[in-house]
Amino acid sequence: MNAERLLMHYAKIADATEATGRLRRFILDLAVRGKLVPQDSRDEPSSELLKLVAKQNLDHADLPYGWRLAKIGSILEFQYGKGLKASERLDEGPVPVYGSNGIVGFTEEPLTVRPSIIVGRKGSAGALNLCDGPSWTTDVAYFVEAPSFFNLQFLLNALTALDLDKLGKGVKPGLSRSEAYDQIIAIPPLAEQHRIVAKLDELMGLCDRLEAARGSREAVRDRLTAASLARLQAPDPDTFQTDARFALNALPALAARPDQIKALRQTILNLAVRGKLVPQDPKDEPASELLKRIAAGKEEKKRKTGDARIKMEPDPVPDELTMPLPCGWAVQSFENLFLFIDYRGNTPPKTDGGIPLITAKNIRMGYLNREPREYISKATFKLWMTRGFPEIGDLFFTTEAPLANICLNDIEEPFALAQRAICFQPYAKIDTKFLMFALMSDVMQLLIDKHATGMTAKGIKAANLKPLPIPIPPLAEQRRIVEKVEALMALCDRLEANLVATASLRRRLLEALLAEALAPAEDRELEAAE
Repeated sequence: MNAERLLMHYAKIADATEATGRLRRFILDLAVRGKLVPQDSRDEPSSELLKLVAKQNLDHADLPYGWRLAKIGSILEFQYGKGLKASERLDEGPVPVYGSNGIVGFTEEPLTVRPSIIVGRKGSAGALNLCDGPSWTTDVAYFVEAPSFFNLQFLLNALTALDLDKLGKGVKPGLSRSEAYDQIIAIPPLAEQHRIVAKLDELMGLCDRLEAARGSREAVRDRLTAASLARLQAPDPDTFQTDARFALNALPALAARPDQIKALRQTILNLAVRGKLVPQDPKDEPASELLKRIAAGKEEKKRKTGDARIKMEPDPVPDELTMPLPCGWAVQSFENLFLFIDYRGNTPPKTDGGIPLITAKNIRMGYLNREPREYISKATFKLWMTRGFPEIGDLFFTTEAPLANICLNDIEEPFALAQRAICFQPYAKIDTKFLMFALMSDVMQLLIDKHATGMTAKGIKAANLKPLPIPIPPLAEQRRIVEKVEALMALCDRLEANLVATASLRRRLLEALLAEALAPAEDRELEAAE
């Protein structure tokens, strides 16, 4: 064993995925291979064990001194549990009742009075639990009483190392006793088992402390991240620039996990929609002038098409927006900004090929995913698309399952739009990418959710969505906001890529160090000579 380099470099891999879990497994592997504590020439295997293994044709040559190999079925008995009447199962009592993976109740009388290991037979096949006193095992598990040549805790560790759960078969995996009996287990002298268990307790306690330390580090990081982002989302005008500089300079520390980068992205969107991401410019044409052009565009659309869906509605009031409007900004409702192109009702008949059908499954938060691909025939397309055709740059919005996903349309070929999706087509020129970012923000997502209905799967009716207000900055500021958001999102992309690369590096280093630590000494000497 060569654990020195593993310990030397552990700080570099401590934050690797499942680093402590892998370390636990490494320690367990050492224990069941005789590499955790030194052998003692005074230790001898029990005469009972020697009699049992003498009948088996197994090679013991490469084992540590005093160790023996045996098939499980030759030394252990997996005894079937028994069902228990409902009236006999208690919420409290002197005897624990075990199911396939843990205690499921209590009873008065035990099935066995000896300490035993409970092995999942059905459901959680191969799951292991130790009971150091009387117990009852139900018919979904086996119970194993340790022979005199086994320390029960060592036996539990040895069975754990066999990964019996991998033997489970079927939709609801079941562990066959005959397959378990064919597994081979290495057995040290009893005195060495006691030493191994003591060492394992010590090292697993160290792993517990390592996990607790990592948890403490992450908790501190979470508090720092939450506090920093909160100061940005509810900014103090006197300290905002300082707070923003601190957050930007501390990005690598604040965003060390994917969930923290997700929170950072959301903060960027929230700042954008509140007018806190770029400065206002008094020379910008105010948003009120933009809204006049949009209103004129709506009237012109109504005049040209006679579309009964286009109705001249009063401007909304910003009361429902949980934010003050920056200078030069205005609000307008969905229905006064957009023509709603939607296809409520039945889903059109689908075909194996033809015209692409865009469904709610394709509309993701911030982007359009063409998978899964679905199609309708050309004949159906002509009959179906009667309410208008989406254009490049229009917005797609999901009304339920999921609620309020939003993305830009970038499809140039003909396509159809399915139900549970709305195309927002602006009545006049506006930066729809800004509107996408605005609708992705918490400000708008919470507002939409507030007006949605349903318990398990929330949805919003078009009639409830149309009058909701959207904050609108001047057109020039919209473009500056989009440019800034895209730059910051690109930074988040790089942070995310760096996280993936760092995680991969840590994982490879962990694998290499564990492989080296577990390699036999002669293999390492050979590698060094080469």
